[in-house]
This record gives sequence, structure tokens and C-alpha cells, in this order.
Amino acid sequence: MDIALIEPEIPGNTGSIGRVAVGTGCGLHLVGKLGFDISAAAVRRAGLDYWQDVALHVHPTVEGFLAAMAERRLWAFSSHGTQRYDQVGYASDDVLVFGSESRGLAPELRERFAKRLCYLPISPQIRSLNLANCVTAVVYEALRQQDFAGVDQRPAL
Repeated sequence: MDIALIEPEIPGNTGSIGRVAVGTGCGLHLVGKLGFDISAAAVRRAGLDYWQDVALHVHPTVEGFLAAMAERRLWAFSSHGTQRYDQVGYASDDVLVFGSESRGLAPELRERFAKRLCYLPISPQIRSLNLANCVTAVVYEALRQQDFAGVDQRPAL
């Protein structure tokens, strides 16, 4: 299973998501214009000592990413989703696609993924959840559905 971030903006979120990717055996795809530097020096300065363990794939364009993923099933996540994230069936080769922190997924991507556009429920008291928290919730639900196959089952806490 892989995680894809379309034009992520906040390095701390991407760093947290990278940690989740390493801890769960997921690949991480960074797509389009990034809001931060992922050079080795920048990663060291940010203290991301596990970043070298991330199965990282960088795609300069959304079109290139979609072409590379043509044989895989993609699930997209948005506040505009029509299916609750825990009521769909995930497979081990699926790709979980998330938009940027400030803009979410572009309308054309929401339209493209209309049949696989999911949402996480949230109280009306807040506008949104943190991207890293959303990714974590979805990844763990997808892995739960697969009985955490391929993941070391030792406790994380």
C-alpha cells in the first residue's frame, strides 16, 4: 500500500506521514510542487533521522504520477467525499491520495476519483483535521481490514 501527497505544503506533516509510512511498510509519493525542501541537508536539519528509510517516490507532475499509477487502484480523500473512509474495502496494492493542507484535492482530481472519493467524519466545531492525522487514520483502517498483514505486530506505544 502507498500514500500519495499532492503538493504538500508543511514539512512537519510530511515528516510525520513519512514516519507512518516507515512504520507501516507503505511507500510515500510526493507529487507536484512541494512547499519545502527534501534535500539531504534539509532533512538532517529538520531532525528526520528515519527519512532515509522512507520508500520515497517523487513525481514532478500530477499527470506523471497518475500515469505511473495507471495499473493500481487509487482512493482519494476529501471533505467533498461521498463515502466514509471506513466503509470501503482496501487492498494491499491500493494507493491512498491526499491533497495539500490548505487547498485539499483540486476539483478536477475530485471529479476524476468521484467513485473512490472518501471522507473522514468530523464535528462541525472545527474546520478540518491535520493532514498527518487523516493519513494515519486511513492507513491504519486500511491495514486493519487486512489484519495488518506485512506489518510487525509489536505495540507502538
